[in-house]
Amino acid sequence: MRRARTPKVWLSGTEPANARSDLKLRFLLSVLFLPFFALCTAGFAVWAALASPHGAPSSGTLVVFAVGCGVLTAVAAADLWVVVRRRRTEL
Repeated sequence: MRRARTPKVWLSGTEPANARSDLKLRFLLSVLFLPFFALCTAGFAVWAALASPHGAPSSGTLVVFAVGCGVLTAVAAADLWVVVRRRRTEL
């Protein structure tokens, strides 16, 4: 009779509930995209302020882009804060 092999990593069966994310990758992406989205927010806001009322991209459209980039900036900042906090406690 052949002996059963034990797996290198035991699976608990609750992986979706207890899944771990790659903190290094999330940290890198947050550090890269936080200033990018902040600059895009400022750029679209300045462009919207200087846009003519009858220009090709209307000032309303540029404001929507500025708000969208602002939301992405807030999400990247929140993710960076969570990753830094988790790295301090877990690593």
